[in-house]
Formats: sequence, structure tokens, C-alpha cells
Amino acid sequence: MRKITVLGSSAVGLFLLATAALVLDGLNDKPAPADVIVVPGNTILPDGTPSPRLQARLDATLKQFQEHRAPHILVSGATGKEGFDEAAAMARYLQSRGVPASAILEDNQGWTTDATARNTALLMRQHGWQTAMVATQYFHVPRFRLALERAGISVSGQVHAPYFELRDLYSVPRETVGYAVYFMRH
Repeated sequence: MRKITVLGSSAVGLFLLATAALVLDGLNDKPAPADVIVVPGNTILPDGTPSPRLQARLDATLKQFQEHRAPHILVSGATGKEGFDEAAAMARYLQSRGVPASAILEDNQGWTTDATARNTALLMRQHGWQTAMVATQYFHVPRFRLALERAGISVSGQVHAPYFELRDLYSVPRETVGYAVYFMRH
């Protein structure tokens, strides 16, 4: 029984340590020059506008774009249960804040982090781009960066959306498991 308790405590300790490492990594912004900033999609509200969580991602992206860290933005998403094309809604949001349509690429087949990474790699090759910056929620930054790197993309930097919500209490541990599964699977 003692061995089981020690093993259980060790597993919980390792999980908490891994979670802390992922959170700290995701909160550690590393703005850097890139060919493109990649933003994964998220919930679109019933009125067709990005949710506050997604707006925060787009605002973090907008700041990097305005600071001339990248000349292009790739918005990736799919048509969610709300019935809206996430990429199109994201592009409209950015355009309404001064980003020229010519600087925005839309990937409306980004159903998952994997799909977004594969689609981004293809689009980057088509445009001759070499480097990407990641812009997403802090807990998603490490796995998204890993997915892009595994797809052959050189990730030059990362920024997180300055948005925190109660839902993070679920999202953070889920992302720790997701990162471990993704890391071992690929």
C-alpha cells in the first residue's frame, strides 16, 4: 500500500510540475521577427463576432503586427457549432482595426491544432515564408508551438493572449495531458 501511495504522490507531483512548466512557458512572451503570425481560432459569438477569449488572441496579434514584427497574419479555424467561419470572423475583426486584407491569410480548415499546423506549413511553403510567431492562450502556446515545429515550421517567437477566466482551471490541466499525448504520439 505504501508503494502505491508513493507512486500516486509522485505522479501527482510530476503532473503539477509539468503543468507549472507549461504555464510558465506560455506566459513567457518572446516577441520576435517572423514572416507570419499564426492565430488559431476559437468561439465565435451568436452575433458573428469573436468571443472575448478570441479577441484577446487577435489583440495580441494586432500589437505584434503594429510593432512590425511580421508583415502577415494567418488566422486559422473552422466553422464551429455556432455556424460561423472562425477564420473569416477573425479576419473581419483584424481588418476593422486597420490590418489590410492583403496582410491576412485565412485557413478555414483548422479544425484542430494538428490541422492548423499542417495547413500553416503548406501555406508558408506556398508563400516562401520561413518563420512564424505563435499567438494564442498561455496554456495553449507550448502545444501549438510544438505542433508547428513538428510540421516543419521554424517558430521564432510567441505571445499569449492576456485573458484569464475561470475556465482556465479546466483548460490548463487538460492542456498538460494534451501536450504529453501529442509529444508521445508524434
